[in-house]
Amino acid sequence: MTKTRAWLLGPALVAGVAYLDPGNVATNMSAGARFGYLLVWVVVLGNAMAWLIQYLSAKLGVVTGKSLAETLGRRITSTTGRRAYWLQAELVAMATDIAEIIGGAVALWLLFDIPLLAGGLITGAVSMLLLWIQSRRGAKPFEFVVIALLAIIAVGFTVGVFLGPPDAGSVVAGLVPRFEGSDSVLLAASILGATVMPHAIYAHSALARDRFATDSVSSDPASGGNPARIPRLLRATRWDVTIALAIAGSVNLAILLLGAANLPGVPGTDSLEGAHAALAAVLGGSVATVFAVGLLASGLASTAVGAYAGSEIMHGLLRVRVPLLARRVVTLIPALVVLGVGFDPTQALILSQVVLSFGIPFALVPLVWLTAREGVLGAYRNRWWTTLLGAVFAAFLVALNALLLWLTFTG
Repeated sequence: MTKTRAWLLGPALVAGVAYLDPGNVATNMSAGARFGYLLVWVVVLGNAMAWLIQYLSAKLGVVTGKSLAETLGRRITSTTGRRAYWLQAELVAMATDIAEIIGGAVALWLLFDIPLLAGGLITGAVSMLLLWIQSRRGAKPFEFVVIALLAIIAVGFTVGVFLGPPDAGSVVAGLVPRFEGSDSVLLAASILGATVMPHAIYAHSALARDRFATDSVSSDPASGGNPARIPRLLRATRWDVTIALAIAGSVNLAILLLGAANLPGVPGTDSLEGAHAALAAVLGGSVATVFAVGLLASGLASTAVGAYAGSEIMHGLLRVRVPLLARRVVTLIPALVVLGVGFDPTQALILSQVVLSFGIPFALVPLVWLTAREGVLGAYRNRWWTTLLGAVFAAFLVALNALLLWLTFTG
């Protein structure tokens, strides 16, 4: 990859932080500790689906110069329809925020004994600083900061696997799709909700738009647009998505394997604080501290990206532009309420991922449909097999969520 093309990387790495939020830590660690290597296949499948989904999202932003939310806002002509669509997307974004703020608060408690509510306020304040960088300094400085946090996350969550390596044969066996009871289905849905994340779909198209809007097909040539660069930008985007999802997928798998290899049957590992204590007991305090630092970086980075996505969802669907920092203050409230009333943090994380899994079809189905249409992407529309694969992924996720709903109300 040339140096010039490398300079085009970044949007996918920022969106990829959404795949490494504290919800991933809670679900993957719980899956490994409770079911061993059983759900390895879910992590791998989720990452494979995420590659295609994030590429389609970025392609929409690069080619049209509009985000997914903007495109839907233009096509949903009914005001009531737009508001209803915004409401479900906003609830998903709020569930995301709960996971990310709680994760940052738990990390601060583990590292510095800061009370959870105060930790949530600190995490929210730092996220506002990151959003200020994005709004005042532009896309590239924001990307640099988030990518630096991504590096910390990767180190924090993978060190333990090298010190307590998993059994290779068991990892291979875990690639065979299967479940063991309704609890494993619930965790599988949570993993997918944390891996294929709706707000990452909305955010990636907007991040690509912000970086490459002047090169989009829809740009006015008089304004400096250069549609001839689209093929080059799409090639760079494929590299960007591949690198980002390789990192995210490897780290997610490492978290599950860390739990499976080192924490099976250890009491309390279904909570973040319990997992931290177990890691300290099994692998040493240094590993546990590095893990907590990774969790803190995860909360800080992912909550900023989530807030960015929520702002874009509101702007695109309601055609209202609320100042990013002001919106951040409002969206902090649900997470702070959860922390303030003393609700179990890890249980809140897992439940938030289930909410995210239900929001996936509302982002994914329109994305596949829009990117398949010549009237939207012209010559850059999906090939038939890409659309078919996207449709299969969407159907699988909808079916899994329907099964989860049935198990929840009949189990």
